[in-house]
Amino acid sequence: MRIQRVALLGGTGFVGRHLVNRLAGRGISCLVLTRRPHRHRELKTSPHVTLRQVDPYDRNSLAAALRGCDAVINLVGILNASRRHSFNRAHVQLVEALVAGASAAKVPRLLHMSALHADEIDGSSVYLRSKGMGENVAHNLGRAAGMAVTSFRPSVIFGRDDSFINRFASLLKLPGPLPLACPKARFAPVFVGDVVAAFEHALQDADTIGRRYDLCGLDELTLAGIVAYVAGQLQRDKLIIPLPDWASRLQARLLQFVPGKPFTPDNYLSLQTPSVCACNQLEELGLDPTPMDAVVPGYLAPRALKGPRNQI
Repeated sequence: MRIQRVALLGGTGFVGRHLVNRLAGRGISCLVLTRRPHRHRELKTSPHVTLRQVDPYDRNSLAAALRGCDAVINLVGILNASRRHSFNRAHVQLVEALVAGASAAKVPRLLHMSALHADEIDGSSVYLRSKGMGENVAHNLGRAAGMAVTSFRPSVIFGRDDSFINRFASLLKLPGPLPLACPKARFAPVFVGDVVAAFEHALQDADTIGRRYDLCGLDELTLAGIVAYVAGQLQRDKLIIPLPDWASRLQARLLQFVPGKPFTPDNYLSLQTPSVCACNQLEELGLDPTPMDAVVPGYLAPRALKGPRNQI
């Protein structure tokens, strides 16, 4: 099937902006569905990109917006719940509405962003359980509606405008030592360019239908190792204090009340599950994982420095 018109939910976010630019650059018409299109006019630099206001929980509005689309991509996800957006609402109810709307509009293809080790039953946090439930909804309801569904489960994603590497870069620039919760938490950060390449590949490859792909990068690092790597790129001589488990849990209980919720008890629980791949399925898609050293120095360091690889 030739894909000519794609709709995206979450297209204004970090991964979404990269994916919209990639698809539009290939001449694919991208319809970005958002509550507030006036806030994201920078996406309209390409004639192939259109923004449309829509309530992502309104099945009828979604159905009207999705008519004529060859595929819909869901990239919506939250790391912290709020009064307005619970994990269940953002990760499950939205997917239910999207599948219903897409089915009514006769959209044949759905790509869904999940999370590494998302598991409806055994996820270590509400975040991971709700992401697992949403992924199952996408596959089960989508398949029942006659849609071809593929989902992706990345580790933490890095890139020039990410909120992971850049967050620690900001913290490292603050005066004083940095107390670090869950320093032994493990990650295999994956480059945003590789993630969007996986989505693009799946749009054109019928062999990906029904599949769930775990996506990881080349570098396996502890959280302490990532922070040390970022400090090295910034050439910052910073005292990093690894917190024991009890102090990590205490920090989470306290910081959940800080504006922006920089660290919560549910974040702590998510970090108890190593965000690394047993089998990196990027390679099944014909993609070579991009190492951090090929990207991160270009947007962090005053000069390129060699960083660690495969450190636990």
